[in-house]
Amino acid sequence: MMTKPDTTASMQAATTQWLQSAAPATAHQTEQLREVLRFHEHRYYVLNDPLIADNEYDHLYKLLQQTELAHPEWVTPTSPTQRVGSSLNSSFASVSHLVPMLSLDNSYNAEDLLDFDRRVRELSGLSEVTYCVEPKFDGASMSVIYENDQLVRSATRGDGVQGDDITTNSKQIRSIPLAAAFSRYGIQQVEIRGEVLMSKKNFALYNSKLAEEGIPPLANPRNAAAGSLRMKDPQEVGRRNLEAFLYHVAFYTTTADGLVPTTHSGMLEMLWQLGFRSPQQEKRVLQGIQAVIDYCLAFEARRDDLPYEIDGMVIKVDDLQRQEQLGQTTHHPRWAIAYKFKARQAISTLRGVEFQVGRTGAVTPVAKLDPVGIGGVTVSSISIHNQDYIAEKDLLLGDQVLIERAGDVIPQIVRSLPDKRNGTQQPIHFPTHCPVCQSQLAKEADEAVWRCINIECPAQVVERIIHFVSKDALDIRSFGEQQVRRFYELGLLKDIPGLYKLDYEAIGQLDGFGTKSIANLRSSLEASKQQPLHRLIYGLGIRHVGETMAKTLARSVQHLNDLRERSAEQLLTLEDVGPKVAASIAGFFANAQNLQMLDELAHLGLNLQQQEAAPTTGGALTGKTFLFTGTLEKFKRQQAELQVEEKGGQILGGVSSKLNYLVVGADAGSKLEKAKKIPSIIILTEDEFLALLAAEQG
Repeated sequence: MMTKPDTTASMQAATTQWLQSAAPATAHQTEQLREVLRFHEHRYYVLNDPLIADNEYDHLYKLLQQTELAHPEWVTPTSPTQRVGSSLNSSFASVSHLVPMLSLDNSYNAEDLLDFDRRVRELSGLSEVTYCVEPKFDGASMSVIYENDQLVRSATRGDGVQGDDITTNSKQIRSIPLAAAFSRYGIQQVEIRGEVLMSKKNFALYNSKLAEEGIPPLANPRNAAAGSLRMKDPQEVGRRNLEAFLYHVAFYTTTADGLVPTTHSGMLEMLWQLGFRSPQQEKRVLQGIQAVIDYCLAFEARRDDLPYEIDGMVIKVDDLQRQEQLGQTTHHPRWAIAYKFKARQAISTLRGVEFQVGRTGAVTPVAKLDPVGIGGVTVSSISIHNQDYIAEKDLLLGDQVLIERAGDVIPQIVRSLPDKRNGTQQPIHFPTHCPVCQSQLAKEADEAVWRCINIECPAQVVERIIHFVSKDALDIRSFGEQQVRRFYELGLLKDIPGLYKLDYEAIGQLDGFGTKSIANLRSSLEASKQQPLHRLIYGLGIRHVGETMAKTLARSVQHLNDLRERSAEQLLTLEDVGPKVAASIAGFFANAQNLQMLDELAHLGLNLQQQEAAPTTGGALTGKTFLFTGTLEKFKRQQAELQVEEKGGQILGGVSSKLNYLVVGADAGSKLEKAKKIPSIIILTEDEFLALLAAEQG
């Protein structure tokens, strides 16, 4: 609750009394001590204005803890001691949100906000709209549900409809009350949306502790918060000092005499009064869109002064009845929009270049920079792609370079700064031989990439194994990149078939591998043998063969060995197989080492046969072909492709006259331009694709 002066004075007096007292003697006194602890938790974790020292709080907490141990019958579910879980969560159950957690439409400039305001005014009939503007927190989204004033469930956003149940872990976040007096407003059940954060200060402190222990630091506060929510040990979650802002009442039920606020800003005030850390102090209620634009620009200028990371502002129509009138699309509400801040930029010095070898032999230069912080992330390495890219950006060793985090996520070099050169800079020499196996590099005439063509190159072998065990390939869940590299370096693993011939006795001698972890690894490897054929084909890492092409190849054969007999000309008859793809596939199956590997995998029990059911016929999309391009924001590409296939549709690998629908996400490139030149192709936005699915389903 919001602390009143008289409440503060009485609580301070009670605090002094308890600091000088013995343990409570009755259940009533125990509850009084709990109230004192809750008061100080609120002062510390919500108001950021503590009134007592940490050791004094610890003394009161231990006093309560000792009392509850002596009198377990006095323990209540909302006691401060009940936040800390003592057991490990073995899994996170999937739970449904009371209402879907929709994404927000994005804007990047004043023109986008003006357009949003125009649509709102047209739909609402208003000449001027009252908006509530608040920070867009850069953390992990979650929802919390309270029933009869008690916290009953917390969940991650998940896919927006369902998320992971993280109730136990959320109780370790002290800015989330275990109980809140919603009944004052007549509210019986309520679902609230929020964001879990790790402050800049706590992030720096936590990383310094990791450094002392020789553990690699966490990448950024957002990842630290998201990863913490799904940790198996609740006590470790508590040690990370997470914070939570609760900013949206998504659903509620009330009694007949309920007095619930009628505006979004009123809801934030209500949450604040009930003890939540809502953006009550950061929000502004503004008349008209120009005032909104001015506030967003002013807030962006001081984003670095905040104790936590934000990546924009959220603008909402303040009146809740107007929100209901405006409604929503399948993806986002029409009454809200996110204004995204400009990408973060910084200047650093290019000190060196490392050349890394991938699974197809591609040699990628990686720039090594003086470490520089950009938006809460320390950047010291950035891919500079290929020789042409280095020339295009005019990069020299020793250059000062402008760095940007595209979308506040992926760092890239925008350009060099030639004006800052002092004559000591040196050209970057691309190697002529593989930096790992010393084989001579080769480059095809129409490509910018230099490649190591020695398929036994250790770097390629490791990358191929990593790809083989990855989620979209054989999905060997207990065996990730770190373990692959470790086993290879120790001589326990030398190739893909070696995964199924591991020396478990030797593995058992390694740190981190006990009986249970070895059993999990065995089980995952055994299960991977029965993966469908298209996953195995994709896992082989054949150049130019992605997931869609792997499905095309799998559908064309009864057994993987059938591809040994196909010439490049025969492969060209398959859907979306062009000359480059055909030559790559034919070359793979003409290589004696690859054929030996496939024979060995078959002998080890892997599935090389096409065992999938025939494509759906008679479905709503039977006979229709689809292709997705660009960055999809409203659904995962795999999920969308699966929905198409389940309804009888077919996914193509490229744009041609055989394509019926091209579904376009953000930053679509050459496929969109090519599709525009073929009149028969229907180009859909993500919303239009979802509408098509809904219409066909109906």
